[in-house]
Amino acid sequence: MAFLPGFLTPSRSVPLTRWRSESRWSSQPSTLAILIGGLWIFGTGEALLVVADLGVGPWTVFAQGLTAKTGLNIGVTTFIISVFVLLAWIPLRERPGLGTIANAIVIATALEVMSTIIPHPTHSGIRILLVIAGIACVGIGSGLYLTTNLGPGPRDGMMTGIHFKTGWPVARVRLGIEVGALTIGWFLGGTVGIGTVLFAVLVGPFVAYGLKAVGIMAGAKQVVEPDQEPELDA
Repeated sequence: MAFLPGFLTPSRSVPLTRWRSESRWSSQPSTLAILIGGLWIFGTGEALLVVADLGVGPWTVFAQGLTAKTGLNIGVTTFIISVFVLLAWIPLRERPGLGTIANAIVIATALEVMSTIIPHPTHSGIRILLVIAGIACVGIGSGLYLTTNLGPGPRDGMMTGIHFKTGWPVARVRLGIEVGALTIGWFLGGTVGIGTVLFAVLVGPFVAYGLKAVGIMAGAKQVVEPDQEPELDA
């Protein structure tokens, strides 16, 4: 995208913001507020995808399928999945942080609360707009959450742990995890549709632009080096 002006190009790295924490377990109140706010926006984006009922992201498909089989609400099943994924960190020797715990709790809570508050439309055009809005929220929420440096979310920690243990490329590991979650969720009864495809295609660019927007808002001049860069939990 070299032909675009600088302010219109997506971010390729995580901006080094003034609220970035130096420790995964201690944080200024402002950093914690940005973390929770970003995760709530992220969870609201997931809720918009659920309400649109045109297909959701792979892990929400998994949660929907588990809900269909157990009768538990989607917030609870999302949290349960996060807990079991965190258990997979033990043999992988991944290090959690405040962001890891907040990720599991806040996104699940936001998904449950917002999916009951947001009206469920029937018009197909509005439902597609909700899908786009949901992906945009995931991008903006990620832009806030990733810049706090308070630890990866459960699924991202599993991804990086497998990468370091096996030496397999991160992209291949992430793809395998996403396909696995999607397949299990689909067999359990989760919704797969155009929203799932749009999420897969658009979430990367939306996160990149979300990071760009947060960097501009924070007046960031530097970026986090790639080996220090936190990962997206989607």
